[in-house]
Amino acid sequence: MHASPATAQRDLLWAELIARPAASVVAADPNRPVLASLLAGRCCGAGVLPASLGLPAVELANLWRIYFPGPRLALPDQTVADIPERQDLVALLLAHRAGRFPSDIWLAMSVAVACAGRGHLWQDLGLANRDELSHLLYHAFPSLARQNTGDMKWKKFLYRYYCAQDGLYLCPAPSCGECADHAQCFAPET
Repeated sequence: MHASPATAQRDLLWAELIARPAASVVAADPNRPVLASLLAGRCCGAGVLPASLGLPAVELANLWRIYFPGPRLALPDQTVADIPERQDLVALLLAHRAGRFPSDIWLAMSVAVACAGRGHLWQDLGLANRDELSHLLYHAFPSLARQNTGDMKWKKFLYRYYCAQDGLYLCPAPSCGECADHAQCFAPET
């Protein structure tokens, strides 16, 4: 089975980014490969993030300078709707951040912006697959990610967790196992 031209281009861009020498302080960041995938995917037009990735200009410049020094990839810009809960989602993620690397903060901002998309969260972030998103969440926001014990789809999980903090329960059943929408929340993301 051969990779599609878009997948091959994404893979080449990812490899080029990973080959760049990162600042020594972040070389061990487990989210560096995921950031490279997010950037490569965005360069190829995947996802809903704007060219800023949802970051302030100074933070985007820091991401490139610290994690992937050298020329920036040209990221296509697009407009994604802002959602009223964006800052609350950032705060939720940051409350659970691992706190070891600056990528935690950047990823919280990008994840919150991507929640405005209509697809699966990994797709809206422009990642290659759900495993990359799981890696991101387990390394950047481990205490939150570990609470997804049923392997619920990540966007649904984040919103369910977010709403539950305010005592809002959107599911009509007392537990997920009894809900008529169970298959939609826990089905494989393809």
